[in-house]
Order: sequence, then C-alpha cells, then structure tokens
Amino acid sequence: MTGVVSTGAMVAKLLAVGGLVSSATYVHFRGRARHSFLRQLTDHSTFLAPVNALVYLFSAVPARPFLHLSDFPALAPLTAAWREIRDEALRLRDEARIRASEGYDDAGFNSFFRRGWRRFHLKWYGQPQPSARAHCPRTVAILESIPEVRAALFALLPAGGTLMEHRDPFAGSLRYHLGLATPNSDACWISVDGLRYSWRDGQAVLFDETYVHHAANETNTDRVILFCDVERPLKGRLPRTANRWLGDHLMRATRSRNERGEQVGAVNLAFGQLYKIRLLGKRLKAFSVPAYYAVKFALLAALVWLVLR
Repeated sequence: MTGVVSTGAMVAKLLAVGGLVSSATYVHFRGRARHSFLRQLTDHSTFLAPVNALVYLFSAVPARPFLHLSDFPALAPLTAAWREIRDEALRLRDEARIRASEGYDDAGFNSFFRRGWRRFHLKWYGQPQPSARAHCPRTVAILESIPEVRAALFALLPAGGTLMEHRDPFAGSLRYHLGLATPNSDACWISVDGLRYSWRDGQAVLFDETYVHHAANETNTDRVILFCDVERPLKGRLPRTANRWLGDHLMRATRSRNERGEQVGAVNLAFGQLYKIRLLGKRLKAFSVPAYYAVKFALLAALVWLVLR
C-alpha cells in the first residue's frame, strides 16, 4: 500500500510539473515579443502560467495585444470625464503626491521607481484608499460607478523615462490607459507585443498587459495618465467567479499605500522582508555575474528537487 501511495504521489507531482512546464511554454510563445529563455525561466509569469492559461482558455475577448474600446461601453464615462479627472491628477502632481513608494512596500511597481515612474493609487481590488477619497473625490466617484474597473491609479512617466520589457503577472484583467496630460507626441509611446501606441490627451486605449510590453517618454514633457485594471470578460459563471475571487484575494494582497497609516497588502508586507535577500543578490551580482547566476539557478534546481523528491 505504501508503494502505491508513493507512486501516486510521484505521478501527481510529475503531472503538476508537466502542467507548469506546458502552460509556461504557452505563455512564453504567446505573441511575437518574448523574453529570453533565462529571463522567462524565473519570471513571475512562469509561476502564474497554470492560472493564466485557464484564463486565456475561457477568455471572451480576442487574443490580441490591443482591444476595441467600443466592446467595453462601461468604460465610456471615464473617457467622457477626462478633463475633470485630469484636473484632480494635476493637482496631485503639483502637490508632489504622485510619487514613488517611500519603502519596499509596492512589489508590483518597485522596479519602475528606479526609472523615475511615479504613481498615486486610487483603488486596488477593493475600496479606494482614504487619501484618494480625500484628494480626488470626483475620479473616485466615477471609478466606483464602474464595477468592471478593479484597480486604478494615476501614473507619471517623466521626461526621458523608460519602462523595461515585462509581462504583468495576472491575466484576469486588461489594462486601460487614459491620456490626461501627455506630450501628445509619437515620441512618448508604449509597445505591446511589438505594436506601438502613443498617448494623447483625452484619448484612451485598452490592451492585454500579459503580452510583453515596454514604454518610453523620449520628450522633455512628463506624461500623466489614468491607469486601470479592467476585469477580463470570461465565458461561464464559474470562470468569472473564480477570476473575481483571485482578484479579491491574490491581487488585493498587493495593495500599496499613498500615505502613512493606509492599508498595505500581505504580499507587499512580505516583499519588504524578502527584498533584503534581493539586496544581497544585487551585491553578489555587482561582485561577480557568473557567481550570481550560479547561485540563482542552483536555488531553482534545489526547489525543483524538493518538489519532486
């Protein structure tokens, strides 16, 4: 009996690893733009690939980088109110409230801060932050009238700023950008799966942020936009319920704050501690790149061994 149980456990582990490998392979080859093999191997999109593959399977929207806003009429009030939203965003910018996190408590955007990117959270898979209600009540009121918008923030990409190539980890949402105060120039752009879009004041765009994308502001003017996570339409009640549950639990755990005293999600609290290990890794990489990668992949191999043993 013990042998049968051990064999069954090993088969289950192999199936789990096989599911991870096959779904991660699909994610890697989805679209035209891809990370290098080594980058993809340890990217967060690899570890969330089994969940995202199921989301893609039940997705009710076409598998393409950019989507038609006309298919999402619920978002029209945002575009229509862009001037009011812009006024509140610029007031926050002038008060220096659109800024980088003061500590390591914003895992989702931490790497962006080093490139000058700044944000002010309006809501994040839950109730709006108190500071958002206090400083931009009109924007918050519009957002709360649209249940499909699960998260929102003001995002500033400074003159000369760039964002590196990346995939967002969660396929359960789509990304909406509304130009508020932009350079209105083709030199300020985002590339999604190799296709470029340039922001314009009062114009909106919707795209699938799980394709590889990157951005640059090659002008001398800052770019300010409204940035939203919009719930991805899925086929079937069970997939929709599961997707909503993941947003309410997994994504809400990445909640960050604008001001001291506001709620921070469990993932970001843990990130603050884990980043201390990351800092040690950075020191090792600065000392010796080969040693850094040797340790990194040795740890990954040890993790695989622990799973399969």
